[in-house]
Amino acid sequence: MSKRYPLAAAMRAFVETSNTFTAADDSIGAGRVAYDALCRHFTPARSGDPHIEDRLLQAPGRNIGLRLYRPLGDAPAGGWPCVLYLHGGGWVVGGLDSHEFVAAPLARDARALVVVADYRLAPEHVFPAAFDDSLAAWDYLQEQAAELGLDPARVVVAGDSAGGNLAAAVCLALVGRNGHAPAGQALIYPALGIEQNLPSYRENADAPLLSSADIALYLRLYAPDPTSHRDPRLAPLAADSLAGLPPAFVAVAEFDPLRDDGRVYAERLREAGVPAHYHLGAGLLHSCLRALDDCPETARLYRAFVDAIRSMHIPADTP
Repeated sequence: MSKRYPLAAAMRAFVETSNTFTAADDSIGAGRVAYDALCRHFTPARSGDPHIEDRLLQAPGRNIGLRLYRPLGDAPAGGWPCVLYLHGGGWVVGGLDSHEFVAAPLARDARALVVVADYRLAPEHVFPAAFDDSLAAWDYLQEQAAELGLDPARVVVAGDSAGGNLAAAVCLALVGRNGHAPAGQALIYPALGIEQNLPSYRENADAPLLSSADIALYLRLYAPDPTSHRDPRLAPLAADSLAGLPPAFVAVAEFDPLRDDGRVYAERLREAGVPAHYHLGAGLLHSCLRALDDCPETARLYRAFVDAIRSMHIPADTP
């Protein structure tokens, strides 16, 4: 691994620790148990800052759990800027607890209300279930903005990995809709295309923590119907046009099969006239965000992520 992928000591240690959380067998249930244990290991104890509240969004035919991370102190006069955060996990694992490690510090550092959506998981719920729940969470924030104390004009949609996929797909679905558009999209190593024909899928095919084979498995579980694979709600890069999308921050990891999804997406956004900042995490792997307290390069990626979100939250009419 260290010869093929020249990792810094901190990243090697992160891989070694992550690899201790192995599933007892090949079942989805065992995989979720192992993933949940890994998430707990990398999640600091709660400190009381930010304030955390769980809510239930009642949608047609299902309930969607939401977790709100509210900064301490008084909200701005127009309400809190907000981040709708969609968690990673290949559309198969993860939930309200899995990404507290990033949602809690993000609320403090970005001075924003962070809302994590517990969308339905595959294979029990296949495409477009996760997308539908993510879009429903956006609609809820807009409809309940006053009660939640947020500014509906300053909501950034963010996510990592499969959550980055959902964040980009939600932004694409909102183009041309009445009401407020997202203030921005902030994506970390997102999965944005379905056809694995970009160089990074070959160059990093056997990368630690996420391989090209892993990606193909997650896709089969979430979208088993091949006729859906060119649907922009699943593959935003399949959209005919990216014009009209909100400003973007796209961070990727150098040794990640998904690296070029983010690179191509940023390039296409710029070609469509959309401001897009592309951040290459040198020497990093997929899932490295969990190492933000231990790896300097991951800390730089996280700081760029926070700074981008803060800039997206600046009202358009600010002098």
